[in-house]
Parts: sequence; C-alpha cells; structure tokens
Amino acid sequence: MPLTAPIAAHVWTLEGGLTVAFERRAAPGFALDLRIPVGSAHDPVGQEGAAGVLEEWRYKGAGDRDARALQDALDDLGVRRGGGVGSEATRLSLSGLTADLPAALGLLADLVLRPTLPPQELPILTDLARQDLEGLEDSPPDLLALEARRLTFPRPQGSPFAGYAHPASGTPEGLAQLSVAGLRAFVRRYGAAGSVLGVVADADAVEVRALLERTFSDWHAGEAHTVPALFQPGLRVHLPHGDAEQTHLSVTAPGVSPHDPGWLAWQLALTALSGGSASRLFHTVREERGLAYHVSASSLLLGGQGFLSAYAASTPDRAPETLTVLLAELARLPQGLTEAEFERARRGLTASVVFGAESLRGRANTLTRDLAVFGHVRPVAALRASLAALTLEKVNRFLAGYHPAVEATVVSLGPGQEVSE
Repeated sequence: MPLTAPIAAHVWTLEGGLTVAFERRAAPGFALDLRIPVGSAHDPVGQEGAAGVLEEWRYKGAGDRDARALQDALDDLGVRRGGGVGSEATRLSLSGLTADLPAALGLLADLVLRPTLPPQELPILTDLARQDLEGLEDSPPDLLALEARRLTFPRPQGSPFAGYAHPASGTPEGLAQLSVAGLRAFVRRYGAAGSVLGVVADADAVEVRALLERTFSDWHAGEAHTVPALFQPGLRVHLPHGDAEQTHLSVTAPGVSPHDPGWLAWQLALTALSGGSASRLFHTVREERGLAYHVSASSLLLGGQGFLSAYAASTPDRAPETLTVLLAELARLPQGLTEAEFERARRGLTASVVFGAESLRGRANTLTRDLAVFGHVRPVAALRASLAALTLEKVNRFLAGYHPAVEATVVSLGPGQEVSE
C-alpha cells in the first residue's frame, strides 16, 4: 500500500518567541496543545512543589473570570481540557468544535498570560498537594519511581533548580515554604521563549497565524532553562519497605539522544525488548519463568538525553532471579535482533505512528513534542518512510555498539535486604 501523502505542517515563530506548528485536518473539531518549558525540575531549591501548585492555581481565576466563571466558560464551549506538570514542562491542552477555536484560544491565553492567582486559594492547593504526597506511601511502584529518580539523577551541586528528585506535588518542606509573593515571582518564568504550541484544525493557515499573533501578542519572553540530568551509573541500592508485599525493581541505563542518528534504531530495539506479549522481556520474565506479572522497558528523556528505564515487580524470594534475567536481556541486546523480532517491532512502531496521528488531540500533542524534542515536525509519511527504510542490518549494527547493562543502575524497594543478581 502506498504511503499516505504528507500533510504539510506550518511552523511559525511568533514575534514574542512562541513557536507554533499548525496542521490542517478535515474534521469538525480542533485540538490545541501548549508546552511551556517550566516543570517540577525547575522548582527553586527549598520550594519544591511550586510548578505543581501553580498549574492548579491558574484554574482558580484568569482574565476577568473567577474560578466558577472560568469553568463555566470552558463548559459553555464544550471544551475538553487536559495537561499537567511534568519534570521538564507544563502542558495545557484544549479541544472542541472548530467554530469555537478563537474563544478557546482566548481562554488559553487568559490561563497562561493573565492568571489572577487569588491568595485565599493557596492554602487549599498546598494541602491537596500534601495529601497527594501522603498517597505515595500506599503505592510502592510510584514510591520506587520517585526514589529511583532521586538516586539516579541527583541535583547538580550549586544549581538553583530542585531537579528531578521530587514529584510535581513537591515535598512537605518545600510546600511549607511556598508563598503568594514567591509564586507570583516564579510565574514570570512562564513565557513565550522555548514554549511550543501544536494546533490541529480545519482552518486557513493565514487566518490561524493572524489569530495566534493577536492572542499571544503581549506574552513576555520568560525563561527557558534545561536542567542537567547527571546520570549515576552502576548504583545498587535497596530501599526497605516493610508494608510492601512485593519487591519492586527499577533499572536505568544509558540510551540515545533524540538527535542521535541511532534514535530510530534504538526505538525499534526497545519495541522488540518490551513491545507486547511477543517481546523479549514479556517472554523470558513472565511467560517462560513466571517471575513477574508485569515487566516493561521504555525510553526516558531528561535534560536532552535518552535513557532506558525498566521496571518489574516480583515476590521477595524471586526478585534476585528476576533482576538477573532482566539484566541478562539488556546484556543480550548487542547480539542483535532476529528477522522475526525486527519485522514484528517495525510493524508495531509503524502502527503506533499511524494510529497516533488519527486523533486530533494525539496529533496536536505529537506536533508539540516534535518541536520540543526534535526541533522540527516529523510528517507522518516521512516517519513511516524512515521506518520502512530501516533494515535488520542497520539496527543490528547499532546494537553491536550499544551495551546498556554495563552501566545500569538498579534501585529496588520492598521487604528484606538488598537484591543481588
């Protein structure tokens, strides 16, 4: 079947610095996805939770609307909203009917440029953040993910940024230090510089650009900083957790940068490693030995770098064997894939590209991610062509020089002592 003709995406950098990717799609609706390069890693040291609290505070009033009026305005348009705070960015997304695109953009601009940040809401929001932190103790997998991030990517000494060692909800100590004045100063970092917006709608490109120029004309530049991810290789740390019934394992290893020529080959190899019931990890850890119900591996992007992140949970007595098998599969990657593994993984990646582009919201998110991660939009047809051009020989040539197990860091959480291979 021939490749679908590429849909040309328009990419503009507006006067204030906001970069926009617009793609016209024949559909009755629109989708917007805004990524601002301020996340929990950018929280000031000692004020962990600043970005997370601010993301919720925005919806307590913006422009000339209070919280109730703002929610009513969104509901009147039938707009669906989403987003949240990640380690490196804050996202706000809206979707609705095409006729309501100008009004939705106006609401988005109010949320970003003109939040009222009513002081009386701050104690409520910080209390909610504390409750979220307390819930971590009841979720060993989430607690492990947090602790593994803290140990594997510690804050650089002397950095003004809190880094990757805490969740978006912050820390009890950091939440206690948040103030109205401090957060209103912090919100000035949220600007057009480094921000990217993905727009998908059935509208004229010239009109959309003019609308965006008017809507975001007074957005200040703000700040765009990359927080370094200083990977600690070769660590072996066990965190005792008496209430956990299982031993949870986190493995982090070096990966590939999005700008590296081997990126696509690495993605295909990760799909062969952990891309479904026929993947290596699923077969060797779960099906063949029954060591763990869930095991997975995926790419992790931090500080402009790529890492391999794997997870498994097993009974305490079988955790050492689970870890041994998991690391053995990572060590086996340099030997390459079989023809069957290669073809299966390539079909899986191609299907994810095709179906991911079907959804308006999914495509808007992809446009934003492409601009932020790769610096350009990757057309669906071009990405499919790149996957079709991959060969088993190219992937195995890449894997021959890729040794993730050598520097892998292992953090475990559960009852008992350290888990040894």
